[in-house]
Amino acid sequence: MPRDPRQIQLEIDAAREALAATLDQLAARTSPQRLRAQGQAAVQQFLQTPAGMAAVGAVGLLMTLVLVQRVRHRND
Repeated sequence: MPRDPRQIQLEIDAAREALAATLDQLAARTSPQRLRAQGQAAVQQFLQTPAGMAAVGAVGLLMTLVLVQRVRHRND
């Protein structure tokens, strides 16, 4: 028994709408602006933890040591 062409068209339309919704969700999830905002939020959250504060302190100390070494090396 053949299927009703109208029913087939309705199924095609429903599948098309579902695919369009899925593509819209994927586009929103992978938007560069959203990914950047998520990355910034993650970094800010990490920097507020004790480990993040220690990392910032270590980087600051390292930069200070490098700067002092360069200044001392220029004077020699």
